[in-house]
Amino acid sequence: MMDYDVIVIGAGPGGMTAAMYAARANLKVAMLDRGVYGGQMNNTDDIENYPGYQSIKGPELGERMYETATNAGVEFVYGDVQEVTIDAQQTKHIRTDSDEITTKVVIIATGSTNRKLGVLGEEKYSGKGISYCAVCDGAFFKNKEVTVIGGGDSAISEGLYLANITNNVNIIHRRDQLRAQKVLQNRAFANDKMAFTWHASVTEIIGDDQHVTGIKMLDNQTGEEKVVNTSGVFIYVGNVPNSQMFKNLDITDEAGWIVTDTEMATSVPGIYAVGDVRQKKLRQITTAVGDGGIAGQNAFEYIERLNYEVIIKQ
Repeated sequence: MMDYDVIVIGAGPGGMTAAMYAARANLKVAMLDRGVYGGQMNNTDDIENYPGYQSIKGPELGERMYETATNAGVEFVYGDVQEVTIDAQQTKHIRTDSDEITTKVVIIATGSTNRKLGVLGEEKYSGKGISYCAVCDGAFFKNKEVTVIGGGDSAISEGLYLANITNNVNIIHRRDQLRAQKVLQNRAFANDKMAFTWHASVTEIIGDDQHVTGIKMLDNQTGEEKVVNTSGVFIYVGNVPNSQMFKNLDITDEAGWIVTDTEMATSVPGIYAVGDVRQKKLRQITTAVGDGGIAGQNAFEYIERLNYEVIIKQ
């Protein structure tokens, strides 16, 4: 059994910032993650809205954040969290797939994952022409025609990335205008390798049993359905929170997003949440970092109060 002052579950930008702040307060801190540190930054090609950098690769920014955190004394621990429980002394017990860890404070930074379309063929052709990460899989579609489903920042940013690799990128959006930032929209509309299909929903992804060959698409205004040939389908239709392992704590809303106050505190004393897993409007690297700084400092203050209470009782 390992014992810490603060455990940060998740090592994305919010988690790494929270861990760094807590460690700089001379606390024993570990980041616990089931994968590689960096979170969704590892799947992002160019980041252009993080202060201090005109442009920086996602994995590079993740590496720099990780170095800052570990240089402050943060440990990195691999593990897949199964459950968090609390005993009568308010000690938090984190059960992973291989260990049990005890800590005074838990900071949840588990982020979110790509939402699935939920259409016929999606599961069958996942990894066979369907992807949720252009940076990861775009090279497989060099000089081919691909489809991007969605209209937000991720869809358009990744569509622009794919336009540098593929012959053509068709953006399919269920509305008549994009939700992405204007600067991304302007670049996309100016790119002659990007086309747009409006008022459309994908109803099925079809293939030859080995690879994707096309999609079935429904015109939401006319009701017309047609088949469009494509070699790859990249899906960006929102996210779902990675919060299933915290259901027993009763700290989420109906959709699974963790509810906090402005100090990143949940309804459970000593448990905070930061970044994309938190119930909020804007989910960006900058907002995750801001959340992390607040939570890391509040973790220190919470532990100070605990120590003071122990002294008073003595």
